[in-house]
Amino acid sequence: MRVDFKKIVFLLMLVFTSSDAYSDTFMVEEIEFDSHGATLSGSIVFPQKDKMHSAVVFVHGSGEQERSIYWAERFAEQGVAALVYDKRGVGHSGGHYESRQSVSEKNIRLLADDAAVALQLLKDHVKTSQVPIGLTGISQAGWIVPIAAESSGNADFIALWSSPVCKVSEEDIYSKYTADIDHKEVPSYEEALNARDTKYVWPDFLGKDSDPSDNLANLDIPGFWVFGEKDGSVPVDLSVQRLKRLKQAGHNYSYVLFSDLGHNNMEDTFITVAYWIKSISE
Repeated sequence: MRVDFKKIVFLLMLVFTSSDAYSDTFMVEEIEFDSHGATLSGSIVFPQKDKMHSAVVFVHGSGEQERSIYWAERFAEQGVAALVYDKRGVGHSGGHYESRQSVSEKNIRLLADDAAVALQLLKDHVKTSQVPIGLTGISQAGWIVPIAAESSGNADFIALWSSPVCKVSEEDIYSKYTADIDHKEVPSYEEALNARDTKYVWPDFLGKDSDPSDNLANLDIPGFWVFGEKDGSVPVDLSVQRLKRLKQAGHNYSYVLFSDLGHNNMEDTFITVAYWIKSISE
């Protein structure tokens, strides 16, 4: 008899984090939602100890990402309900996980549609329908969240960690130059671009070279970005330039730059984002 240990672990998780599971700090509700013919599996973690002032959908970075109950619980501890889910084709979500062309226009928009459906679920949920709801995420979410926010029209705010505010091609130029590794002193985007021996050509088969600035320019909601100055994955200097341009155009966008942190900085900066969400939700 073949034992599916992954399934057993998941069933045990359901027992201890079911819709009736309570703790002094949070309650977990298991959910499913359909998007483009796939049923995606996730969880909503509600605050119990403190009053809920807002709710968020947490959008993945790149890779085969399952739901992050850890971050959802961190949100709940700060009075924010959080919906987290397994990326399509990963964990207990149906659909196909796109690994070869993950940054294609088609895949970015597909993942944005998944996030938009999750956001609608929060908007319709009896426990979160009366509080501000937003989209959060890290890294690759920087291309996904602005599309989801614009297409859904349901987001009251967005908050992002280490997320590019530049084209996919520009991030690719930069991360290839840095080998996608954080450094004490990272190069500028201009240095990475000028170091190329050949001109960068975006392949037509990937569709549009996604640019979050296009979607951010059409939004009229607050936005907040957290960057680490040592980030070797995202051209922070270029992203900040784009945010400043959008801010000068009248958008309520702000950012914070931590000089001693790199790309994966959520643990060190989580409270900063949580406080910002609370401040714009009151």
